[in-house]
Amino acid sequence: MTTARDSATHLAQRLKAAGHVALFAGGCVRDRLLGHDPKDFDIATSARPEQVTALFPGANEVGAHFGVVIAKHGGHHVEIATFRTDGSYRDARRPESVTFSTPEEDARRRDFTINGLFEDPETGEVIDHVGGLADLKVGVLRAIGDPDARFREDALRLLRAIRFSTRLGFPIEPATLAAVENNAGLLAKISPERIRDEFSKILTAPSRAHGLDMLVDTGLIRHIVPEVLAMIGCEQPPQWHPEGDVYVHTRIMLDLLAPDAPLDLCLAVLLHDIAKPPCQTFDEAAGRIRFNGHDAVGADMAERILRRLRYPNHTVETVVPMVARHMQFMAVQQMRTARLKRFMATPSFDLEMELHRVDCASSNGFTDNYDFLLAKAAEFAAEPLIPPPLVTGRDLIKLGHSPSPDFSTWLEAVQTEQLEGRITDRDQALAFLKAISTADQIDKH
Repeated sequence: MTTARDSATHLAQRLKAAGHVALFAGGCVRDRLLGHDPKDFDIATSARPEQVTALFPGANEVGAHFGVVIAKHGGHHVEIATFRTDGSYRDARRPESVTFSTPEEDARRRDFTINGLFEDPETGEVIDHVGGLADLKVGVLRAIGDPDARFREDALRLLRAIRFSTRLGFPIEPATLAAVENNAGLLAKISPERIRDEFSKILTAPSRAHGLDMLVDTGLIRHIVPEVLAMIGCEQPPQWHPEGDVYVHTRIMLDLLAPDAPLDLCLAVLLHDIAKPPCQTFDEAAGRIRFNGHDAVGADMAERILRRLRYPNHTVETVVPMVARHMQFMAVQQMRTARLKRFMATPSFDLEMELHRVDCASSNGFTDNYDFLLAKAAEFAAEPLIPPPLVTGRDLIKLGHSPSPDFSTWLEAVQTEQLEGRITDRDQALAFLKAISTADQIDKH
């Protein structure tokens, strides 16, 4: 099987055989030196885009204006970019022009020193024009050249700084960090989709809580999810939340998640208490802080936030119900069997269980409801939580009823009896259906 490196090496060898310089560039070099297996390989070359496409017919000129071509080999897509120098940036996103140049100049236009390294694909020799090897050795993230200039060129680099620091565990060196803080407002020029993608990568990193702290400390969060700032200093009842305010509670939950926690779960944890600040009241009679309705209000806020960041519908449709339902876990031991089975049958239930686990673990430490649900899951495991229906709307029509909204009410009542174990076969279900539908019709007349 051809690996990504094999494919990239083959393409680089063909470029070199045609008389061009061809080097691995950027993240693939950094990751190999860190002992990680690079997922993608990029090639930087002296070949012009038209020379690359001539060598690799069928290559995709996705950014020929910027000297970028995508070539395919062995089932892998490899980005091949001509060495270049960027012109002026006016939109804090992309250069207005590029000039094809040299490896040295190409390295200096990149964002961070550890991403400005080149590697000879055949010998493995690392070529460093920007001091990236030294920074990689000590584990520090440093902008190439003037940090303010790098961030003004492409404001998305502000978030990339946090993402690399979070994922690699590298502190951001002081001048670069100061430039992130000073230029945070430039994020307003970046599209929600680009912000969303970087934010998601930060939130799914194992050190996601630290990443959130950096977004807050640098002021970047104000341009992503500004609602988070109100969580800071929003006090909670100490008997239930001895850990501290809503922000502290939330960041501890993020820290308790598994390193590979999925994005939907990370977003639900971040947003589950997002409405506590606007819902906070003080019950003088009981002498305690309350957050009545924060789950429902939070679901509305979560949807607005996710839509604002252009998250796809499937993400919104998973995360929002998790926020809306997270307080219902407190009542699971009082639920009737039918309601409990319906509660546990939702597609996101496993994610909700994990949200509930870290919610309790980060605050009061109670596991009663979690343990109860684990036991019930084992008890119910022998058959589907929601078995196939014993009766349908067709049966109601055969009983002489015309289709109406009552059908769903009657069928749900039959299902409830089935889930409770009081109806076990179709004959019982038909008899019950006939009885309740007839009685309901009589009552209405």
